[in-house]
Amino acid sequence: MKDKNKESGSSGMFNLNSKFWKTFLTIVAVILIFAGPTYVTYALNALNIGYLASVLVGVALFAVGLVLLFYLIRKKVIV
Repeated sequence: MKDKNKESGSSGMFNLNSKFWKTFLTIVAVILIFAGPTYVTYALNALNIGYLASVLVGVALFAVGLVLLFYLIRKKVIV
């Protein structure tokens, strides 16, 4: 079963050959990179959560987005 997943390019439940998953994961990465540090930080500030906590959450979302983007580039989903 693992050999079949390696040959088809799928990873667990994500079939990276599917147009849906390629598009969905790319959009998620872009939203995390751009909206994470801006809109999420603003929303958390509006909810009176501490400034430092909101900035840390924004930076964490940015990092997760970059990791996902690099993963997609390494798997040649984004060329």
